[in-house]
Amino acid sequence: MLCMGLAGVIWAQLPLTAFTLAWQHSIEKVRWEEDYRVTPTGLELGWARVKGSGAGMEIPADAILREGAWQYRRQVPPLQPLRLGRTPEAGDYQLCVDGRCQAFSVWLGPPQAAEPALELWSCAGNSP
Repeated sequence: MLCMGLAGVIWAQLPLTAFTLAWQHSIEKVRWEEDYRVTPTGLELGWARVKGSGAGMEIPADAILREGAWQYRRQVPPLQPLRLGRTPEAGDYQLCVDGRCQAFSVWLGPPQAAEPALELWSCAGNSP
């Protein structure tokens, strides 16, 4: 299960085992994607893709240019939780499953200045 919320308060739960997190860089206007697996120990980052570089978007030295995007893997421990900034100015993230993407606003409503952060974590209907 994937939980969305903040400080352990669940706002939405989705029965997922894998997903892609996608967004557009707020300054460079370049799409970024990261693939995750939902595991009992947290969200495991797999491949990441970015279609360009710019402010805060340095491409790792071992990245491969494939199908118009730089693709790479970062070795990080499972994230539990994964904390995201989410503001009206930056736009919304998308959650993609089997090639179909939907904005987080489908489950959470639009980004709000009063709630500028969001956490994602693996759960079984409980807090992180």
